[in-house]
Amino acid sequence: MLANRLAALLGRLSIHYAWVVAAITFLAMLVTSAALGLPGALMQPLSREFGWSTTELSSVFATRFALYGLLGPLAAVVLLRYGVSRVVSLAAAIIGGSLLLGAFIQSLGQAFLLWGLALGLGTGLTAMVLGATVAGRWFVQRRGLVMGLLAGSAATGQLIFLPLAAWLIEQYGWRWALLPAAAAAGVVLVLVLLFMRDTPADLGLRAYGAPADTAPAPAAPRADWGLPFRTLAEAVRRPTFWVLAGSFFICGLSTNGLIQTHFISLCGDRGMGPVPAASVLSMMGVFDLIGTTLSGYLSDRFDNRKLLAWYYGLRGLSLFWLPYSEFTLVGLSLFAVFYGLDWIATVPPTVKLAAAEFGSERASIVFGWVFAAHQLGAAAAAYGGGLSRSLLLSYSPALFVAGAACLLAALGVRLMRTPARAGG
Repeated sequence: MLANRLAALLGRLSIHYAWVVAAITFLAMLVTSAALGLPGALMQPLSREFGWSTTELSSVFATRFALYGLLGPLAAVVLLRYGVSRVVSLAAAIIGGSLLLGAFIQSLGQAFLLWGLALGLGTGLTAMVLGATVAGRWFVQRRGLVMGLLAGSAATGQLIFLPLAAWLIEQYGWRWALLPAAAAAGVVLVLVLLFMRDTPADLGLRAYGAPADTAPAPAAPRADWGLPFRTLAEAVRRPTFWVLAGSFFICGLSTNGLIQTHFISLCGDRGMGPVPAASVLSMMGVFDLIGTTLSGYLSDRFDNRKLLAWYYGLRGLSLFWLPYSEFTLVGLSLFAVFYGLDWIATVPPTVKLAAAEFGSERASIVFGWVFAAHQLGAAAAAYGGGLSRSLLLSYSPALFVAGAACLLAALGVRLMRTPARAGG
């Protein structure tokens, strides 16, 4: 098989196959990010063609965000029961199919079915839980760094696809903007089928960084559907869970749901075209990839509670400042740098804190529930931002609410006690 041959070749070059699995996972999560972010570029074209209001479209996108998060705990079980390669290949097929079929929509109901339910299902199976699962199975050393890189895939998805989508919309119409992300999903499907393996043991390997005398880990036991709910019942008894879930709710509120969904529309209200606005989002993606990777490195070395407090605090200040940036290229560039550096930098410290408190064997499921809170926050902001624009004719109130919530999250995580299984 190709995977075995490639693993043998890389082994002779002293390169662990874990990096191949991490690279494919990065691409899968990148496509997920592109599919989630794409509707933000479609909001105004769809509104012009079909006459749908911002509130109506926001309800579709909010459903996608909610499903993306709520499937997280169940996705952890699905990954355990059916294997990473099967689940990711199915998800890639759903994502690509829902994007392609979206070119033929004629009603809001069809948009809800394809871009709310189907896209929410496909992306939910390849959410951050996938990254946590792969990092936990394939890496002993560099786990925080790998989780940072995988979390940064969301930034790379924006960097590649949003400016291209905005240009295609402007030149050829919104339907053409669906093709690049759909094609990328097809590429991921092929790579997963050929090269992805569920565990190092499938190739007779140990996890990266595992001691030489460690036997390859046995296959994980078949998980049952009650596992995520039993894990949740245990987790809610600990204050740490509520701090992580509450702060991650605010994380989603202040990133995916608000900026990713409404930024292009917000810039349009201030006289900026979709291509320059998407370029600013792309710039955020560059700095987010840098910031999230650096966050993974820092999370292996410093108190993760202090890191999170800084991330949320700085993000809150940047959201307060955005309405006063005058939406010039210079002003938005400063925002892109300041805000972009910690867009998803919260992920590695949150994963590390969950593992320290609940143990590595349950960390992916606990993080699935924490991530569900993240996406509920994103759904609230996706709908609330559209409601703010429709009723108050401005996004500023939504930005101020999100900024204040970030400051509250910074305070909460800073006051959180040291996790039970970690020293800091």
